[in-house]
Amino acid sequence: MIIELAKEKYNGAINVVEIGRPGASVIRVGGETTLPFLFREGGMPNAPVTALEILDCEPMDWPDSLREPFGEAIKDPIRWAKAAVEKFGSKLLCVRLQSVHPDYGNRSSGESVSVLKAITKEVKVPLVVIGCGDDDKDNELLPKASQVLKGENCLFGIATQENYKTLTATCLADGHAVISESPIDVNIAKQVNILISDMGFDPKRIVMHTTMTALGYGMEYVYSIMERSRLAAFIGDKMLSMPFILFVGQETWKVKEAKEFGRRQGVNWEIVTSVSMLQAGADILVVRHPDSVKAITNYIKEMMR
Repeated sequence: MIIELAKEKYNGAINVVEIGRPGASVIRVGGETTLPFLFREGGMPNAPVTALEILDCEPMDWPDSLREPFGEAIKDPIRWAKAAVEKFGSKLLCVRLQSVHPDYGNRSSGESVSVLKAITKEVKVPLVVIGCGDDDKDNELLPKASQVLKGENCLFGIATQENYKTLTATCLADGHAVISESPIDVNIAKQVNILISDMGFDPKRIVMHTTMTALGYGMEYVYSIMERSRLAAFIGDKMLSMPFILFVGQETWKVKEAKEFGRRQGVNWEIVTSVSMLQAGADILVVRHPDSVKAITNYIKEMMR
């Protein structure tokens, strides 16, 4: 007796989002019609991608095991960016404009934007650009950064339920995609996407960040929220049909074990967390250690065969 495996078939699909200037280097994410890597049930036309994260200043709180691969370049954001792309092979670069934060240097937005502009002249890969996390600072900084990169088709973040209007308006004017963020909650994730779309922003230019953790039950909860969002999208919910971006490096290197037990433990933690998030549906993984980029990229290639 032949037993056939049950297969789920869905009518919906995840939006395809392009990052990068047409005619140059372009990254496409999304397009799935099934849960991750279930190729007998649907398609994954675009493989997930990994981005290395850099700051616009020397990091103050990174452990030596994380700083070591970049050497002296980590003190110069332009050299750091070139190393990330040319030496470590990152096809997508995430630049966090951290230096304007009151606790991290309190630079002027003009200084930060100048660094960002210099980086874009030196590296020719698509960019994810993130603010410092302080709403007042970001509302001043991100419009200037968006204008400087007009025409580059970057992915800008982060828009939240409390602070989305300024970023949405500037990305609409300058032709960038937007990251919408929610606190591990499907309903809020959908609401933020609706709010952004109601400003006239194309929902197919939104990438979702559900927020995450890299440890224990919290990571399981993130997984379940992402899976629920995907299933809702597959049955036709257009306000949850966005690709996912996850800042794995930021969360992983907060963990005490990653900081204190050396490079190998930290890298392993980053890789394992990334693999878990890929199985949950991640489309873009932002990591901090170059060893993780290589390992995760190889894993994705193997899974996409």
